[in-house]
Amino acid sequence: MKKGGRGGVKTQTGLTFEKNIDIYKMLSRIPGYEIIKSPKKAGVDILYNKTLVGRCFRKNEFYKFLKENNINWKEIISKKYLPDDSILVIVRETIFIIEIKYQQISGSTDEKLQTCDFKRKIFQKLVKPLNLKVEYVYVLNNWFKKPIYKDVLEYIESVNCHYKFNELPLAWLGLPAG
Repeated sequence: MKKGGRGGVKTQTGLTFEKNIDIYKMLSRIPGYEIIKSPKKAGVDILYNKTLVGRCFRKNEFYKFLKENNINWKEIISKKYLPDDSILVIVRETIFIIEIKYQQISGSTDEKLQTCDFKRKIFQKLVKPLNLKVEYVYVLNNWFKKPIYKDVLEYIESVNCHYKFNELPLAWLGLPAG
């Protein structure tokens, strides 16, 4: 990804990420997808060819989703952890916790990458009453392809978390790819 470069959704098979992403806008640009906000539900519904395929929650909306399902997070965990985005993929009965990490210089993100196992387990505790699985995935820019990140990327995989570079393939999530 070039500094100052341009990009966007140019493919029908995945969501291409940049520094400032909006997953709702990216999905809605893919033919067949619609994003609809329900006034009575948390987050947004993800429709593909008019069929509900998922729901997406941004930060605090995840906790509104829990409340709508009669789950009091304060009885399960001691602190609120806010995901950048989370997508409930209905057909997989899985909620994907998505963390976007974009770097152009070394910084605090280096150590944040090492927290995925802990956070995945926190989110598993929260959705256990709903019988949902949890997948924790980082979407990283090319900065993290540097050799100095080899150990942390291996760690992410070793604790059953995931990382993708620059995009999130729809098929990998279990969403229709068009």
